Amino acid sequence: MSTAVGFTGYRLTEARRARGVTAADLASIVEVSVQSLSKYENGHQTPRHDTVDRLATALGFPRQYFFRPQPSLDQRPVFWRSKLTALTTDLDRAAVRLEWLKETVDYLGEFFDFPALSILDFDTPRDPTRISTDFLEDAAFRVRAAWGVRGGPLPDVLEKVEESGILVSRIHVRAEKVDAFSQWSDRFGIPFMMLSRDKASAARQRFDALHELAHILFHRHVTFKHLSDRSTYKLLEKQADTFASFMLLPEPDFLDELYAPTLDGFLSMKERWGVSVGAMIMRCKSLDLLDDISAKRMWMNYTRRGWRKGEPFDGKMEKESPHLIRRSFELLLEKEVQTVSDIRSALPFPLEDLEELADLEPGTLGAPTQKRAEPTLKSELENQHGNVVSIFDRKR
Repeated sequence: MSTAVGFTGYRLTEARRARGVTAADLASIVEVSVQSLSKYENGHQTPRHDTVDRLATALGFPRQYFFRPQPSLDQRPVFWRSKLTALTTDLDRAAVRLEWLKETVDYLGEFFDFPALSILDFDTPRDPTRISTDFLEDAAFRVRAAWGVRGGPLPDVLEKVEESGILVSRIHVRAEKVDAFSQWSDRFGIPFMMLSRDKASAARQRFDALHELAHILFHRHVTFKHLSDRSTYKLLEKQADTFASFMLLPEPDFLDELYAPTLDGFLSMKERWGVSVGAMIMRCKSLDLLDDISAKRMWMNYTRRGWRKGEPFDGKMEKESPHLIRRSFELLLEKEVQTVSDIRSALPFPLEDLEELADLEPGTLGAPTQKRAEPTLKSELENQHGNVVSIFDRKR
């Protein structure tokens, strides 16, 4: 049997990592040697057509995915939460989704103008160790002001983040230690943010999004060398947590409403503020409302109540969801600019993964139904426009 001309080894590596499968395990499943599989991935050997079919079946990918050209890759670091304890396979699996998100945005960019990037430009020290707590508190005040929310609880965080020109997606990371991550893209000139759907409550997701926003705003010039240093990495994570805390719980407004720094006092504020009890404990400690002994005692009580596995109201509070990418796909279909077949041909990712990246309801991009012929009103013909649908204001 002839070899599959046009096969892209990079895509095989990407698909394998997306499924968290080792080269040895995949080679065993498709009945080829590990050496042959390595050559397929490195581009030193082209698999036969029947081998490609077995690879596609084993990994659950459309066959055409393996013939998709390799994209340009960004060389900037990705900011991972819990990177120090996460498994490499889990990070790889999540990183693939980030690249798919970029390819999806590249495709949608043929049809839509997304909001222009409009984030504040802070005079951030290039040396991250020089970023102070006062700097972060002032930055949080300025971001809130730019968002039109000087005091009180923040409204929909993801809505504000997307309005700033940051593209957001939520995925099932299926990894205990990977909560959220972000990256500045030189290719697109904007940052991307990925949030986990797995276990995060609505309050935790809001905190995670603001944590990633801190990396985007203040750590743009952080290098791989910085991230490889354990103490520097921990400092960057602490800075991001501190900024998120300042954004969610500005001191004067938070203290005005807090009648007592107790678990029940925090719980009474949770739904209105969209902040977890755990985050309020940490904020009170940073404000010196709780000393070390009081905070330790409160955490023990928190654990005793079983809240480490889930706080009250977690199931009641609805998670925020990104809008831009989902609405783009919906408009492509509603306006009949693209069909389901067009989309799946342009983006031959596994169906469930593509729908998840776009925050679409399962089945939205399922098998296209046969559409019966219909008459077309002349007025519709006279008012037809081109294929580009502008749904977002874009400031140049």
